[in-house]
Amino acid sequence: MPTTKTFLKAPKVSFEDTSIAFSSKSNLQLKKIYLIFASMNQNWLVKLGTFFIKLFLFLHFPIKKLIKITVFEQFCGGENLQECNKTIENLGKSQIGTILDYSVEGEDDEKSFDKTAKEILLTIEKAHQNLAIPFAVFKITGIGSAELLEKVQSNSILDEEEKDAFQRVKDRINTLCKQAADMNVRIFVDAEESWIQDAIDTLTYEMMEKYNHEKCVVYNTFQMYRKEMLLNLKHATEQARKNNYYLGVKLVRGAYMEKERQRAHEDNYCEPVHETKADTDRDFNLAMEYSVENREVISICVGTHNEYSCKLLVDLMAQHQVEAKDTHFYFAQLLGMSDNISFNLSKAGYNVAKYVPYGPVDAVMPYLFRRADENTSVAGQASREFTLIKREIVRRKRLMFQGK
Repeated sequence: MPTTKTFLKAPKVSFEDTSIAFSSKSNLQLKKIYLIFASMNQNWLVKLGTFFIKLFLFLHFPIKKLIKITVFEQFCGGENLQECNKTIENLGKSQIGTILDYSVEGEDDEKSFDKTAKEILLTIEKAHQNLAIPFAVFKITGIGSAELLEKVQSNSILDEEEKDAFQRVKDRINTLCKQAADMNVRIFVDAEESWIQDAIDTLTYEMMEKYNHEKCVVYNTFQMYRKEMLLNLKHATEQARKNNYYLGVKLVRGAYMEKERQRAHEDNYCEPVHETKADTDRDFNLAMEYSVENREVISICVGTHNEYSCKLLVDLMAQHQVEAKDTHFYFAQLLGMSDNISFNLSKAGYNVAKYVPYGPVDAVMPYLFRRADENTSVAGQASREFTLIKREIVRRKRLMFQGK
């Protein structure tokens, strides 16, 4: 007798429901966010503001307090782990996890590498103590020299000092991953530029083979704007299957488009990134589908602000009989952005986390400048945020006038 294939019914998710998206925000907070995104919606104003902030910081003008109560407060959790507690608690009230991301950049010496590694160990310990923190995360260039990684990737001969430095990089990575495994905390290794990414991949897969046999602890990041990344994902899956370990996958579209194209142009080689966004979107969605189909070996977190991709994963999970709360599947967005996605997915029962950058105000400014640039350069991102916030303000005013 023929059997009929049944699908798990996906919970209803609407990314247009602003009452859920901004339920954690007071009217005053909402108005402040409205002003921030109204400013970010003006490309010329973002460029002008970025210029003057850099200038004022360079001249040591007292503007850090203003930055902290505006864009810093919107996109960062605090200047230290203690200050992040309020953000962790507020997100946790809506069943949204926190991914603490120590976002200090631009320091490139052994002392700073050791300091960053110690800070990441503290985030792992904090995640172990708090179920509202489902992942830890680090960038390998935060604990090792990018120049050294580039030499390793190009198979250049290292002198004795460089060999010792690279061994220290590997030791730091192992210390972080071992701590995560011992404390039962999952940890992301962030993706970086293509000219060091192969070296990062090699180091990350070594950690997976060491710590991912019993459970998925270490996750690698796949930037799907790179042409070969879908093939890389399939190859990594087969290697994990062959060597009997779980593959941790964080899917993103990519964060270094301009740098990748500029470097390819300057060094006269073929651009490693897709020519169009449509190609990137296609590969991102295919990678999600492949990950769901191979979920016996893959655990996945999709880091995206793309509504279509989020809805697609919801549908794919239902088609493959994957429950919303299956811990092998996570959605993630940046703090301060796409709350309409994060809060509505969480309300529907899915696993959601927010990337929460933290660090001293002046040290995380490069991160904040990228967020401002991203909101203006990504088609419609700032406009989308601005429109949703405006809609929620109107909705609340209407309810107030109705006496509700």
